[in-house]
Amino acid sequence: MARLNPANEQRARALMGLYPRPRSALMPMLHLAQEQDGWLTAEAMAHVAELIGITPAEVYGTASFYDMLFTEPVGRHLVSVCTNIACLLTGGTELLEHAESALGVNAGGTTPDGQFTLEEVECIGWCDKAPAVAVNWRYFGPVSPQGFDTLCDDLRAGRLADTVPPHGTLCRVRRTVGLPAGVPAHGRPMGDEPPGPALAAGGGG
Repeated sequence: MARLNPANEQRARALMGLYPRPRSALMPMLHLAQEQDGWLTAEAMAHVAELIGITPAEVYGTASFYDMLFTEPVGRHLVSVCTNIACLLTGGTELLEHAESALGVNAGGTTPDGQFTLEEVECIGWCDKAPAVAVNWRYFGPVSPQGFDTLCDDLRAGRLADTVPPHGTLCRVRRTVGLPAGVPAHGRPMGDEPPGPALAAGGGG
């Protein structure tokens, strides 16, 4: 696996310039590295450490702490089925069981074709559309078993590529302006695309 490619190294250096100290850019740089490869390779983490002047062990210690960062390969689509209280009461557990059967893997597993990694998660903040599913942190709900099957078919066929980018991509909007750290500015952050469509009972997006 590669280190950060030249374009992403340039982006990483730009991120470092936004903070008073380079190591303050660690988290966004890790997300950048994960966007490149879909997970955090040892080589990419070592490169990040080199750029900001800390040890690879310190980078790994941070990366391994957060649920949104992965130090082992995951599928192109990280499918997160919520089983917290709102989803639990509306069929979240049954939906997870269906997902395991439909994909042929248990929660925590990745399909042999590398398309899907399935995980059971706590609240994803989509409680009014329970039971809810997140795919690469894009949200769908309410999702029925039939809707889950349609969602997976659409993901495999690329029909949701405009809504759900490959795993690791948090935002496809690139920074076009910015000020170095310490310079006051006013404004609002740029957002990503709107949430994904709902998948109602028996239907799909």
